[in-house]
Amino acid sequence: MTREAVLLVNLGSPASPSAPDVRRYLDEFLMDPYVLDLPAFARTLLVRGLILNTRPAKSAEAYAKIWTAEGSPLVVISRQTRAALESHMQLPVGLAMRYGEPSIAHGLDELLSRAGNIDELVVVALYPHYAMASTKTVEVAVDAALQGKNVRYRFLPPFYNDPGYLDALSARLRSDMPADPTFLLFSYHGIPERHVRKMDPTGAHCLRSADCCSTPSPAWATCYRHQVLATMDGVAQRLGLSKDAYGFAFQSRLGGGWLAGIAMVAREMGNAAVRVTQRHDCHFVPEQAAVFAVVAQQHPAGFATAQGVAQPVAPILFPVIGLQQTQVSSRKLRR
Repeated sequence: MTREAVLLVNLGSPASPSAPDVRRYLDEFLMDPYVLDLPAFARTLLVRGLILNTRPAKSAEAYAKIWTAEGSPLVVISRQTRAALESHMQLPVGLAMRYGEPSIAHGLDELLSRAGNIDELVVVALYPHYAMASTKTVEVAVDAALQGKNVRYRFLPPFYNDPGYLDALSARLRSDMPADPTFLLFSYHGIPERHVRKMDPTGAHCLRSADCCSTPSPAWATCYRHQVLATMDGVAQRLGLSKDAYGFAFQSRLGGGWLAGIAMVAREMGNAAVRVTQRHDCHFVPEQAAVFAVVAQQHPAGFATAQGVAQPVAPILFPVIGLQQTQVSSRKLRR
């Protein structure tokens, strides 16, 4: 019988909502060339010469608004998920963060020392959708951390279309939606269009045509835009929504050349009677609380044109997904 161990990897969090801790976290995060893919000199100048001198204090205030007595919501929920998965599967399960602590190196050392002799390590990046700034950088970091350790390992593929994941999202939404929703907006974390193109293994498919995300291609395996749209359609189908009853947007858009942002969609919709906005970020699995807070702060009137009503539905899905994910992961981990 093959003996496996599982390493869950999430984004990470500052050690505290203090400005110095947020500054250290942002430095590690933004200096990652898979996140900010600029030449090293330009990246250093932008991050350490500008951003880290202006943003930490403001970001610390935002973190303080969602911080709990137990700590960062992302870290707390990730720990709960690790424990639930280990109990469910009866396998050693570890936890690491791409940025901050426990680092990937520390998470691996703790897991491997506890697991003993294993035949295979399964690495699960807690991102349903593949992206250069999330999944890819985890793969690169894990590869580096395991170099020379003589450990056989594999990465779990993105689970954006896993039936268990879609069922969990749909069930949570169904329980929170009003009886007469006019429109359901799916909002996802924005990324630069160049990141989508860079992850296209064919070099000739992603964002090359208006229907690229509905035209089958090997590029779908690493295409963030296709995968979030597939998640949206899978959930909408389960909820019985017609095509004109739901849509999507990308938030956290920084300048031009990014996938369409949430404010842009609000303007395009004009005076449409948008009564229901589903706020969840399926890209960073347990990070919905932070993303929701950012959107609420940056776009307080985000859909004010919609007859003054924008009702967020199910902003934090992970408490449900965390339970369902033990089933999703166990099916895939067992091949």
